[in-house]
Amino acid sequence: VQLQASGGGLVQVGGSLRLSCAASGRTFSSDRMGWFRQAPGKEREFVAMISSSGGSTRYSNSVRGRFTISRDNAKNTVYLQMTSLKPEDTAVYYCAAYVGGNYESSDGYDFWGRGTLVTVSS
Repeated sequence: VQLQASGGGLVQVGGSLRLSCAASGRTFSSDRMGWFRQAPGKEREFVAMISSSGGSTRYSNSVRGRFTISRDNAKNTVYLQMTSLKPEDTAVYYCAAYVGGNYESSDGYDFWGRGTLVTVSS
């Protein structure tokens, strides 16, 4: 079972990127899914979560209004559209499946995959 994030890269301030999280080995269509990020020297922090149907979403205060989480259950893939990027958005971004507890805590997630690096240059 693996979740693989992709789509990261180098982008200028104000730019946009779309991250993808593809699942293999298991379907996650019944799971709430989340995106987290970890900047150098900092703890992993919650970014966004989406319900299994895609009808409900949650965002951290730092990205609300700029990032949009979505999913395509037919493709077993979750997306994170990032716009108006700032240097403080620079981090490795991870996706994971929610398993219980506080949805803003990484302890509430499992099936962490390899992240993708987003670098926002000023």
